[in-house]
Amino acid sequence: MTRAVRVVDSSRPEEVFAAIADALAGGGPAVVPRAGDGAVAGWPELEDRVAQNVALVIETSGSTGVPKRVALSTDALLASAAASAGALGGQGQWVLALPSHYVAGAQVLVRSLAAETEPVVYGTGHFDAERFAEAAESLRHDLRYTSLVPVQLSRLIEAVEAGSRRVGSALRGFDGILVGGQALAPALRERALQLGARIVTTYGSSETAGGCVYDGVPIGTTVVRENAGQLEISGPSLAEGYVGDAERTAAAFVEHDGVRWYRTGDVGRVDEDGRVTVLGRSDNVIISGGEKVLLDSVEQAVQELTGFEHAVVVAVDDAEWGQVPVVVLEGVAPDGLATVRDHVAGRVGRAGAPARIVRVASMPRLASGKPDRVALADIAAAAAGGTA
Repeated sequence: MTRAVRVVDSSRPEEVFAAIADALAGGGPAVVPRAGDGAVAGWPELEDRVAQNVALVIETSGSTGVPKRVALSTDALLASAAASAGALGGQGQWVLALPSHYVAGAQVLVRSLAAETEPVVYGTGHFDAERFAEAAESLRHDLRYTSLVPVQLSRLIEAVEAGSRRVGSALRGFDGILVGGQALAPALRERALQLGARIVTTYGSSETAGGCVYDGVPIGTTVVRENAGQLEISGPSLAEGYVGDAERTAAAFVEHDGVRWYRTGDVGRVDEDGRVTVLGRSDNVIISGGEKVLLDSVEQAVQELTGFEHAVVVAVDDAEWGQVPVVVLEGVAPDGLATVRDHVAGRVGRAGAPARIVRVASMPRLASGKPDRVALADIAAAAAGGTA
């Protein structure tokens, strides 16, 4: 049996909320939240029907720019919501501050439906700390949550450090602030904790119905394993696969001994207690001077330095070394290139030491708030000689 699909403009989150409610109840079509209700340029035409159990389709091009349509079943979405509530200490009311066409935003709506609470919608436009605090003040449930990306958390912290009592009160008022989408710099997390925020770092993807590892610990019945240095995930929140792409589905979702696993493509470790450490994307590796360099590890090391918490590291072709890491930073760096190189070399080895620092007036970002790495790589490549 199959089910019709319905594209809903994600700039109208209340409509997405109602559509997902209908889909989860079994009567409505599968929901495709989209930034705008028209076709996406460059994407194959969306199929007009999906499998009967699919309730939500998340469209994502990811970091590689390759289009994917991730099919999530009702069971997967509700299993994820239940696991999240169990890890957080109960169901509650949420502030939606992320676009609903991203899985983290859509899951805020699903968790609200599971909790039978009405989400408070931040709305569209530039993220503003005072406006977010105003939204948080509308929460009425005993348990209060939100989901953010690191740049949003940073804006809130900066507002509190600048003297905003209103934002500080809002920040401390949440029982859990989920932060995901990209690695959270340790220095930024520490600043948030010092202000009294209850931070939960999350790891997951559209293929796992959002975050399925909280603070390094798999939630619910999720299991994470290390296979040849890469992370694989099993559990009830896994996607059905990719709409209209059987080949990619077969490559990403595999079965071993009756257990279905999702190959994340992330490099990481799982210790004997099951705690997960994510090191970075397996496809974000360069060869510099004959040595493999994991750019995510370089970026994490750079972000340990004061003033570099939001720095991004990209690869740039180099005539001598093949490729080299380059740091892209918004604004003025407090330290020079030599300091950064020495610090990174001590963390990941000399081959990972960045070749230069490129400063930009404003960091280009995707609608999700993540850095636009494709645009940043172009900027870094165009910055002949760079700055230090």
